[in-house]
Amino acid sequence: MRARIYKPAKTAMSSGTAKTKLWVLEFAQASARAVDPLMGWTSSTDTQTQVKLRFESQEAAEAYAKEKGIDYAVVQPKARKPNIRAGGYGENFATNRRGVWTH
Repeated sequence: MRARIYKPAKTAMSSGTAKTKLWVLEFAQASARAVDPLMGWTSSTDTQTQVKLRFESQEAAEAYAKEKGIDYAVVQPKARKPNIRAGGYGENFATNRRGVWTH
């Protein structure tokens, strides 16, 4: 069994960082998916791919994988560059703007 330990990135649909604090242990797919001939649904006999375990820290996830004898790979998160403007959002409505306010 192969697993991947990673820290999820924020979703593209939100600027918030919810669900990005915990580390995730996710199992890799062990068998190929197949198309059901009757219904056309994609299915797999591997149920481990549905399991996602969440941990408070990377060390806790690694300790769990070692304890259970799971072969794992750690994917380190990439640091985000902060997007901070000098005036912030209030800069849009400042009374001392140099240009005119247009849409």
